[in-house]
Amino acid sequence: MACNCGGRAPQWTPQPTVVYELKLPDGTVRRYVTHQEADAANKRAGSIGVITAVAQ
Repeated sequence: MACNCGGRAPQWTPQPTVVYELKLPDGTVRRYVTHQEADAANKRAGSIGVITAVAQ
């Protein structure tokens, strides 16, 4: 059986969270958890916005 006698455990680094930002021409910016949500909101707004993936 392996022993970690006094050794350090490997450090876990959290991964950045990706959200999808919908920017509308009037300056409104909204964030969504999934691309599908952002796309649906963009379609409701008339498909005039821009969706970008943003790491938080």
